[in-house]
Amino acid sequence: MPPSNSYESLVLKSALASRFLLITLIILWRSLLDPYDTSATLNPNCLSSTSSSSSAEKPALWPSLGSAIESNIVWDSVYYVRIAQCGYEYEQTYAFFPLLPFLISVSSRTVLLPLVPVIGYRAVLGLSGYLISNIAFVFAAVYFYRLSVIVLKDAKASLRASILFCFNPASIFYTSIYSESLYALFSIGGVYHWLSGAQSIAVLWLAFSGLARSNGMLNAGYICFHTMLRAYEALIYKKRTSLAMQVLAVGILRCLFIFVPFMSFQAFGYYNMCHGQHLDDIRPWCRGRIPTMYNYIQGHYWGVGFLKYFHLKQMPNFLLASPILTLTLCSILTYGRTWYKLLFSLGFQASLEEMSAEFLLQPVAFSRAKTCSPDNKSSNDKEPRYLRRRKQMIDRAKPSTQVKENELLDDSPYLSASIFPFIVHLGFMGATAFFVMHVQVATRFLSASAPLYWFAAYLMISPSSRRWGYLIWAYCAAYILLGSLLFPNFYPFT
Repeated sequence: MPPSNSYESLVLKSALASRFLLITLIILWRSLLDPYDTSATLNPNCLSSTSSSSSAEKPALWPSLGSAIESNIVWDSVYYVRIAQCGYEYEQTYAFFPLLPFLISVSSRTVLLPLVPVIGYRAVLGLSGYLISNIAFVFAAVYFYRLSVIVLKDAKASLRASILFCFNPASIFYTSIYSESLYALFSIGGVYHWLSGAQSIAVLWLAFSGLARSNGMLNAGYICFHTMLRAYEALIYKKRTSLAMQVLAVGILRCLFIFVPFMSFQAFGYYNMCHGQHLDDIRPWCRGRIPTMYNYIQGHYWGVGFLKYFHLKQMPNFLLASPILTLTLCSILTYGRTWYKLLFSLGFQASLEEMSAEFLLQPVAFSRAKTCSPDNKSSNDKEPRYLRRRKQMIDRAKPSTQVKENELLDDSPYLSASIFPFIVHLGFMGATAFFVMHVQVATRFLSASAPLYWFAAYLMISPSSRRWGYLIWAYCAAYILLGSLLFPNFYPFT
């Protein structure tokens, strides 16, 4: 068996082991402690009599098991399960995107339907949510490894990063009824398919990530960046204006397709909350020139906004988020020291050649087919003039060894130009988490960002920074234990 296959099998086993560990810890802490809030099992009737299953009113054959499952529907899980059962009843529920509730509702009415008489309908909804989140995470871990192999071109480093992802500090949310697992699956899997050459599948997957979480829209940035480079190459190197326009048109359509889920959900909310309402009863955001409910709901109900969380009383939450924010900052600064021209030029100007040389401009499948072709021996003689010139410029423009000497990540693939779009994505997410959101959410908000694990994977083996690798593992272990203790018992945790 090739090493990559055995490594992927190990990642799969690690993902399963991490889910088993988290579920065991949840059961353990719930059996030892009383929850802070015991209202988790309360379930008022749906506003619409046709929303909930008629089986929900029948007594369950195993009520104790059903009650145990329902008691673990906590925090935002309450919203997801309620939406799956009753639909979007109240304005604030539109802060939760529909993919997870939809899948919960479908699975509870199909595969898990025979369990409704046994444990009750709401317990089946909760069980469905747990199964979906954990299964999605296992697949997300496998895709994470495959993506890492493509980007890093280092199977061992990819394995280390993937195992760290399996035991990441936000693991409790990937095990609970939260949308993190689905978002990670479709965002990581979508980028993997894109870099593998399956671009239509990639666009579809990235669109689904936008149905799981609002920040799924940001994944369009990968396609936007790729489109700009392709158009620039066609215009500057190939001198083909028509090709550049074609590339731009296709790229714009693909990006718009990724935005469609978010825009459709906003339109759905507008129709339900604003359409047909009297002018005196209409909500403030309905009167907007572009009526977007999501920003209003986040600000009105959760107090989310630029610098709104910067108060002295929130210092403990800043401390809680400080490890992930520090790791984010260090990963960006380490990359920026080597590729500062690339960062400041947004991938163009002096460092365009490095970016163009990476697989971002060519599907991996096409590259492999070209490399393995029988007549590849004479490919250097037949390649276009602009490609030969670009390769010469790459050799001259590569980061000097002086930049990398005595640094934490000597000669690591983490410092390759292909990481650039991931770093930009991470930087935007990190800035949003720190300046706009409730900062403690940063731990789970950034937990699906691949560069964090790639950076940590090389810290773990660098002789000059191995102690930081130990600290990262200690941080993950501490947050897994703390999260599994506090979160299921309805105590605040990120």
